[in-house]
Amino acid sequence: MASFVTEVLASSGKLEKEDLSGKISKMSRKVEEIKVEVCDMINKRYSDFLSCLQASEDLMVQVDTVSKEMDALKNCIETEVCNNVHVAVAEFTKLKQQLERNTVVISMLELLKEFHTAMEEYNKALLEKKYVDAANHLEKAKNSVESLKSWKTSELPLLSALSSELTVQRENLIYHLGEEWKRLVVWKLPSSRVNEKAFLKVELRLSSTSKDGEPKPPPLVCCVLQALSIQGDLQHKLKLFSQILLKNMLKPLVMYASLSVRVTEQPEEGTVLALQCLEERHGERSTPFQVYSKLLLVSSPHLLLFGLLSSGDVSIRDKKLSTLLGEMIWEELSQCIIHECLLYSIPSDSSLLEQYSTVIKETEEFEEALKQMEYLRRDSTDLLKYARDVNSHFASKKCRDVIVAARKLMTSKMHNTVKITPDSKLRIPKLPNPPSSEGKRKQESRKDEVIMENSKQLSALSLQLPACRISESVQQLMELALNTLCEAVGSSTQRCLFFTVRNIFQLFYDVVPTYHKENLLKFPHLAAIQHNNCMYLAHHLLTLGHHFRNHLPQPLNEGVATFVDMVPGFRKLGAQCFLAQLNVQRAELLERLSTAHNFCNLDDEDNYIAASKAVRQVIHQLKQLGTVWQDVLPVSIYCKAMGNLLNTAIAEIITKIMMLEDISSEDGEHLHTLCQSIIDEGPLVFIPLAEEQKNRKYQEEVPLYVKKWGTFKELVVVLRANLQEIVDRWANGKGLLAAEFSSLEVKSLIRALFQNTERRAVALSKIK
Repeated sequence: MASFVTEVLASSGKLEKEDLSGKISKMSRKVEEIKVEVCDMINKRYSDFLSCLQASEDLMVQVDTVSKEMDALKNCIETEVCNNVHVAVAEFTKLKQQLERNTVVISMLELLKEFHTAMEEYNKALLEKKYVDAANHLEKAKNSVESLKSWKTSELPLLSALSSELTVQRENLIYHLGEEWKRLVVWKLPSSRVNEKAFLKVELRLSSTSKDGEPKPPPLVCCVLQALSIQGDLQHKLKLFSQILLKNMLKPLVMYASLSVRVTEQPEEGTVLALQCLEERHGERSTPFQVYSKLLLVSSPHLLLFGLLSSGDVSIRDKKLSTLLGEMIWEELSQCIIHECLLYSIPSDSSLLEQYSTVIKETEEFEEALKQMEYLRRDSTDLLKYARDVNSHFASKKCRDVIVAARKLMTSKMHNTVKITPDSKLRIPKLPNPPSSEGKRKQESRKDEVIMENSKQLSALSLQLPACRISESVQQLMELALNTLCEAVGSSTQRCLFFTVRNIFQLFYDVVPTYHKENLLKFPHLAAIQHNNCMYLAHHLLTLGHHFRNHLPQPLNEGVATFVDMVPGFRKLGAQCFLAQLNVQRAELLERLSTAHNFCNLDDEDNYIAASKAVRQVIHQLKQLGTVWQDVLPVSIYCKAMGNLLNTAIAEIITKIMMLEDISSEDGEHLHTLCQSIIDEGPLVFIPLAEEQKNRKYQEEVPLYVKKWGTFKELVVVLRANLQEIVDRWANGKGLLAAEFSSLEVKSLIRALFQNTERRAVALSKIK
């Protein structure tokens, strides 16, 4: 009877629901029990560190069995719910929610199982030095922990223990990989004080064998690199490696021509790359070909890390290690090649520019080789762009070299001089005729012929520089400017070189007065040379642009190529320098005369000695200046300068004597003696050199350069003359004395020289 009732109830679906409910309740209890046991086991294993391997395996089997039962039960429930959806929605919804909670718990348990399995496999692989497998298992364990953390229902103490264990094991793996890296890549580096000889100690040892010497099926270095890549630490290792490689091997090979690479294969130690010195070549620079050859030898795939850098087995973010290494070092390495090699390979002469095509080709081949080894991307051509832009770099280098050479000349010693004569000319080479302006030049030459026929010829002395001495460095500076302008003709850097020449003269204008400032004020000889230097440059700047104008591009050939605008500045610079020296000498003359006690009371022996000494010092100073300046300055400038200084001295003496109110006969005699010595010896400073006798007419005309010379001579006559002689020389205001002195000055002299008598009164009355 019971079986019949059961069949009836089963056909109605009620009994099956009751059985399902019971089964689910029973299974929930089992799940909770297993959950407690699994969590307890995991806590003991990873938190309490207790050994329970066998219990954990039994639990895993139970988890698998319960999981399978849950899947079968889930399928049955879903089928029943679909058939009876309108009948038992509420009951089946409750059952399903309970089933889903159980499913979540089972999923968490499966993740814990995966974590445990991955950690077991990791430890096993690490012991066997299967670093790639160990890294992969550690990543699986990490993913399991990350999945557990994404559920809010996770137990925090358990997750904390798992995360801590994961961190410890990752650091353990990184440590082992680091130790393997240190053994596989061994650097021998110099001390902190780096020089060319210290780099001879640099050595890179690369090994792909294990400690017992047995090669691994894939090279051990490959396993280490791949494991580091998986753990995200490879880029850091590679960056450190690239920095050491660049600093201690690649850059020294570029900078020092004597260094080369020695590659040796040693069975036990692997490949050894070491720097060696072939021969001593101090101060020399490597050619681009030599640099490229040495760098390619180091970068060769079969040497550097045994080709693993250029293989596709190991990569970071889909980039091969060779490409990554190239990105790390190429920018700095290319700049080093440019500044330490290519910069010095650029020719200094435009005639050698055509030969530079060889360097461009070598640079192309070098970059192409690096691209084939995948150290460079296809669009990386910084080095090649620099090499191809040789015209611009040549112009820059040429201009820089010219300015450096010019500044060196300007800061050299000025006292080394050369003699310049009116026949001296600049050595300007014959320049090629500009084809575009032949007709124009013919027309201009015809016009010049017509003008010359109808006009008076210029003097042969026109635009000639007078004989003088200039600094040898200034003559060399002018030659440098000429050579630079000659090189600009027909060159692609015409405009740049032309303005460089202008910069030379502008630099002279700014540098020389500042650099030699103290010496120009201290030494009269240098001041005279500087004056001549400026006048020499100004003289040639007048016509310098005219010689090259037609050979330069537009707009330079239309009148812009000129140096005439600089001429006034140089003339002013030379004049100011010499005038400053004249002021110094004038001040010294006045200071010497200030020690003469105003030429009063010369009957006193001390006063006479002081006055005599002052006059002798003045004459000595003038003679010394004459010795210094006579062979340096042009004759006319020399005469004017000496006349100016002599005029200053006698003008001061005249003023002092005219201020005297009482001159005794003895004082007058002493004054006459002192003044006569100046008249006798003063003109001697104008005596010409032996080779300048033709200029004697200028130098003998002392009154032409000494304005107070006539006045001084008349004063000397008056100091010894009697009253009648003075009156006769006055000649009613028409005599020689009247031409130099006023009536008041003559009367003052008479009152000072003669006592108050009737004869003096008569004489004074005649001075009108």
